[in-house]
Formats: sequence, structure tokens, C-alpha cells
Amino acid sequence: MGVRVGLLHPGNMGAALAACIDGEVYWASEGRSRATATRASEVGIIDLENLESVVAGVDVLISVCPPAAARDVAQRVHDSGFGGLYVDLNAVAPATVLEIGRLHGRFVDGGVIGPPPQSDGSGQPASTRVYLSGEEADGVAALFAGSPVDTRVIGPDPGQASALKMSYAAWTKGTSALLLSVAALAGSEGVFEELLSEWDESIPELRDRVEQLSARIGSKAWRFVGEMEEIARAYDEAGLPEGFHQAAADLYSRLSDLRDASPGQTVDEVTSLLLEGPDG
Repeated sequence: MGVRVGLLHPGNMGAALAACIDGEVYWASEGRSRATATRASEVGIIDLENLESVVAGVDVLISVCPPAAARDVAQRVHDSGFGGLYVDLNAVAPATVLEIGRLHGRFVDGGVIGPPPQSDGSGQPASTRVYLSGEEADGVAALFAGSPVDTRVIGPDPGQASALKMSYAAWTKGTSALLLSVAALAGSEGVFEELLSEWDESIPELRDRVEQLSARIGSKAWRFVGEMEEIARAYDEAGLPEGFHQAAADLYSRLSDLRDASPGQTVDEVTSLLLEGPDG
């Protein structure tokens, strides 16, 4: 029998990663939504119903959850008596990773960059990269051999992979929050059209970027709140100012009402929510 892998929890990214593992993958449906159960079923993840059954039945347990839940998930797994290899693939600060690692004797840190993996048969290079660090990182990388996931082991110490993820997301999601806030400021002062005209002359790519960002950000923004808070923690641990990414977390939290909305919001719709403030 091959390595038995558990996955907590099969969201869009988790389910797509599970589909790339060569072997049987298990999960616990208890307390999860129907949408999550559908995703898991579609990629063949086997439901063991509760966490205790998963913990007892697997060798490796992979956590892919919203950043704010990462510590609680790790604690629950620890309290359930898991003695196998725990893999945290969440967007959390290196200090958070070390806290999680101390709960588990065998531990690998990971960071995912890129969209959920898809196997389209095109032969194109993988666009999903999973960076791994820890003494058993090579074994985790082997789980995805031959799949659309590009695994990269970058060091022996937990925290290295997450530090890379934090640095990367500090720019990508951080600058997205900044751009939306700039649009909101210009709109509040009645000069947004003039700003667009200036962008067309001096930074022409920004008009398309703010429009495309507004159209797709709604369903994702709620997940970015915890990630921005973890980035802020990473900055603080490094002796850098944490305020910008704390502010980004606030901005993304103001878009939480769009969590279940279909994509396609306009810049005006998104910036109006930002200007309403945290209380709506």
C-alpha cells in the first residue's frame, strides 16, 4: 500500500492539489459545507466523515485552509493524537509556522504560489508552484511527482517556504489593495475619471488592472484578510513596519459582503464598499 494522505480541507486549492496526488486521499466531511463535499467527490477524495478517523487512517496530513484557521486546525489534529507527518501549506507567517511545527514531531512547511493546478494536456509548464522546507520535504514533493504541480524544496528549516510565500503575497495582494484604495480615494474626491486619463498617459496598464481586479476580487477578498494579517506579523517579526498590510486587511474585510457574489463588479461598486467602512 502507498502513502495514505489526508487533506484538510478541500476548498478550490485543496481539492485541486488532492487530485494531483498519486494515491488515495482522505478527508472529513463533518461540519463542512455541501459545496466542499461536492468538490471532494468530484476529484475522488474519500470521506472518512470525522477528523479522528482521518488522523487514525493516514500517514501524511496536509492542511490547506484559510490562514486565520491554520493554528486551530493544527491544534485539533494534535489533540486528536496524530503522529504522522503534518504538512502546512497555508499562507501564514514564519513565526506562525514555528508555532504549528512545535505541535507536531514530524513537520513540513509549504507555500503555494499560483492558481489551483489543472491538467489540460497542453504540455505547458506548471503554473502552480509548491515551495517546501523541512527535513522531510523531499517526501512531500514526491507525492506530486508527474503532476501539474511544480514542487520546489528550498531548505531544511520550517519557515523558509512560508517566508517566501509571505514575501510574494506582500507584493501581489498588497499592491492590489493599494490600487483599489487609490481608486477609492480618487472616487471620493470626484477625480476618478481624471485619474484614469492621467494613468492612460503615464501608467497605461493601471486602467485595465483596476477594472479587472474589481471584477474578480469579491469572492476572494475575505480569504485575503487573514493572509494580510499574517504578512503584517512577518513584517513585525523582521523589524519592519506592519501597518501597510494591516491596512490591507482592513480594506479586504470591507469587501466581505461580496463573498458569495458572482464576479463582474465594477470599480465604482467595489470602491463604494471600501468607502463605506468596516461597519457598512
